[in-house]
Amino acid sequence: MNAVRNLVARPWRLVAEAAALLTAAVVAFPLYWMVLGAFRPAGEIESGAPRPWTLAPSLDSFRRVFGQQEFGRYALNSLLVAGAVVIASGLIAFLAATAVTRFRFRFRTTLLIMFLVAQMVPVEALTIPLFFLMRDAGQLNTLGSLILPHIAFSLPFAIWMLRGFVKAVPEALEEAAYLDGASRTRFLWQILFPLVLPGLVATSVFSFISAWNDFLFAKSFIISDTSQSTLPMALLVFFRPDDPDWGGVMAGSTLMTIPVLVFFVLVQRRLVSGLGGAVKD
Repeated sequence: MNAVRNLVARPWRLVAEAAALLTAAVVAFPLYWMVLGAFRPAGEIESGAPRPWTLAPSLDSFRRVFGQQEFGRYALNSLLVAGAVVIASGLIAFLAATAVTRFRFRFRTTLLIMFLVAQMVPVEALTIPLFFLMRDAGQLNTLGSLILPHIAFSLPFAIWMLRGFVKAVPEALEEAAYLDGASRTRFLWQILFPLVLPGLVATSVFSFISAWNDFLFAKSFIISDTSQSTLPMALLVFFRPDDPDWGGVMAGSTLMTIPVLVFFVLVQRRLVSGLGGAVKD
């Protein structure tokens, strides 16, 4: 009987695997085309009959990217913005998720609903109000104008996700810690924090990618001081209206992707367990 079931299920399994491979190929093809464009010589990029391979790979596009005088500065700015957003949003979200889960206070449900509503508002609709807010606060042309909005937009998702992890920690564990003489602060950082760390890693990935790839805020809030620009803004150097340098754009985009991949690989195991914990909740 089991053998018959396996024979019946096998074709559907093969179909599912083929569909998964096809989906992965469709998703990965733009990345492949980007890397291919970065290594293509100028003649092949401008060819009217593009081919999905190159017989003469070249590093000229990467040389032009590294030849940009401020490229290292832009990379450092992007790293500072993404790092600050990940750390600040993670710590604030952890404390906020603990507060709304462990404590009962007035308007708690209203506050959680407000977090959901904040996620529904398009970022583009708030860009102009944020511009005037940053102007009045004196933050235009500073990295703070990029860090603060990204922290604000990362918090609702992070709080809702971490809320499930905090809720999954038994209250009996907290009571046992208090009976053993642990203070609330010690329980928070030495017991609860390690238990919800997978959830923090999962939220940090989304925060990092959002801040690292941001172009809208960088274009809107960094107006005149180019020393405060980030990597997405550096790509504009290669977008010349009369003669765009597509090889430089592809090479710059490839270099921008590497830190995201490295960060993802470093946190991959905790990310999987974090997403699994979120699904269980």
